[in-house]
Amino acid sequence: MEIYQLEILRELGTLGSVTAVADSLRVTPSAVSQQLTALQRGFRAPLTRRAGRTLVLTEAGHALARAGTGVIEAMAAAAGAVEAFEQEPAGIVTVSGFHSASQAIFGGLLGELRSVEAAPDLRLSDEDVAQEEFPLLTASYDLVIAHRLEHSPPWPEAGLRVIPLAQEPLDVALPAGHPLTDKDHLTPSDVAGEAWVTSRAGYSPDDLLGAIAAVADRSVKVVHRINDYGSVASIVATGDAIGMVPRYTVGSALAGLELRPLRGVNATRAIDLLTRPETLHRRSVQVTVTALRTAMSRLVLAGEARR
Repeated sequence: MEIYQLEILRELGTLGSVTAVADSLRVTPSAVSQQLTALQRGFRAPLTRRAGRTLVLTEAGHALARAGTGVIEAMAAAAGAVEAFEQEPAGIVTVSGFHSASQAIFGGLLGELRSVEAAPDLRLSDEDVAQEEFPLLTASYDLVIAHRLEHSPPWPEAGLRVIPLAQEPLDVALPAGHPLTDKDHLTPSDVAGEAWVTSRAGYSPDDLLGAIAAVADRSVKVVHRINDYGSVASIVATGDAIGMVPRYTVGSALAGLELRPLRGVNATRAIDLLTRPETLHRRSVQVTVTALRTAMSRLVLAGEARR
């Protein structure tokens, strides 16, 4: 039993003929008859009967039509509630970001929304997961700030919308006074022989070290594995190891470090916003997406200015 079938049954009781119902709904009489036949399959009692050449409702049909009117009204109310919810700019929006992005962008996001009248009510959280797990977070959050290296598999297309925010280089972080700071850029051969601090296996930028080792044709010595870029930066600053840090989102942790771009391997990650298609129908989510894009643009400009 479908809402459309109940609407047809109600109209038949009101208008009195299949032809009149077809004219009212702007369909063919045959289409009306097919829907009534499909509806009848769900009931043992006849819903319609012939009165001469006209099809009319039986008592059971009238009973169902009356009950159906309540269902139709409830569905219309539900649709209206959804439409109002989608158009409400001040609704609750849940946002998740991986650690370095959340540290860098959440403050800017909140700052952008302060100037928005009836701004969304944000619920912020951080989630540091492997790349393949980011799409799964859209089941728990409206918007998910995610990252992936450009050479890694793309995000799945089914049931997911991807909104690009930035292409962020990962630079080699060196302590002040390190001999490699004399160079404007570095190659895998320059850095492969150094001691490294990097992320745990399965996370970025550890996957880049494999590419560095392959291009340099030598193994890379990893002495520390830490997933927090602030901690990575503090270790690099001591001179104990070198590392790789994102150019835009690591923020104040770069103080006292020297960054150099790495050439010879693709050391760029995409920062994307992941969401489910239906979520983007909400006005509150659209407003948040716009603010996120603006906040990210400001980080990019600031990051390039530091170079």
